[in-house]
Amino acid sequence: MITEEPMNHKTNSSLASPIILIVDDVPENLGLLHESLDQSGYTVLVATDGMSAIEIAHQYQPDMILLDGNMPQIDGFECCIQLKISPITQNIPIIFMTGLTETEHIVKGFKAGGIDYVTKPLNIEEVLVRVNTHLTHAKRLFQQQQIIDMSDIAILALNHNGEIIWKTTRAEQLLQNLQINYPILEKYIQKWFLQIDNHLHPANLLNSHIDIASERFQLKLLTPKPNEKPHNYLVQIKKSIPNTQDILKHCKELTQREAEVMHWLILGKTNKDIAEILDLSPRTVNKHLEHIFEKFAVETRTAAVSLVVNLCQK
Repeated sequence: MITEEPMNHKTNSSLASPIILIVDDVPENLGLLHESLDQSGYTVLVATDGMSAIEIAHQYQPDMILLDGNMPQIDGFECCIQLKISPITQNIPIIFMTGLTETEHIVKGFKAGGIDYVTKPLNIEEVLVRVNTHLTHAKRLFQQQQIIDMSDIAILALNHNGEIIWKTTRAEQLLQNLQINYPILEKYIQKWFLQIDNHLHPANLLNSHIDIASERFQLKLLTPKPNEKPHNYLVQIKKSIPNTQDILKHCKELTQREAEVMHWLILGKTNKDIAEILDLSPRTVNKHLEHIFEKFAVETRTAAVSLVVNLCQK
């Protein structure tokens, strides 16, 4: 059941008032919440069962869902799980409304994907404060995501369980090109988060390395981990050691052979090692290094390595 026909949320970005979907099979709760939210300036949609809620959420993509946990057929927990599975509705904040106040039900709501809960009988003032707080947070996250996407940096957003919520275009390309297994990456990040939580000096663990698909990556935690409630985190991911193609892409002044020499130089190989690997004479390797130093206006191997690594990580 829909109480009104608002304009489509996706095609009308000028719509000023946030859209709130209320899902409850008790008419008294619906009426009370509808009136209060409407008076507070929200556009209100109503569903009386889980299946209708899923359908309406996909059609209108509300800014938030207030979801009753205890409903017949598909209960609120299963409804939430279905909404979080769908890429169309997975980012919509969901607040549970429940009379089930035992810890196991509260935990069940968070595990299903809820961000908060309010207990029945509802305190309308409390509900309105929580709605406003989470809408503000969601808007801020969306704005941050847009800014980060524009930065062309490989960044992952993760929930408190270390699960990937979204990723920038650059991160998507990086993981796809190397065919990274997401569950393996998430499992490593979860272990990393646990180390940070249990370590006396977590600042020493804000940077980490992981080897996947014959590549080494550096992970850098960009947001602090709080001591209390669930939180979202931003993690930058980048290849620690650029390969020859990376070097050619970001250092267009180098030749193919110079890029190959530079790659092995970054790996700490000596001139003699590089000569053997590339089947060259040590004198030829020295010549390539002279050309590299000249092109980058540097005088040492260390300076050349630092410059190329920084260029490849931009």
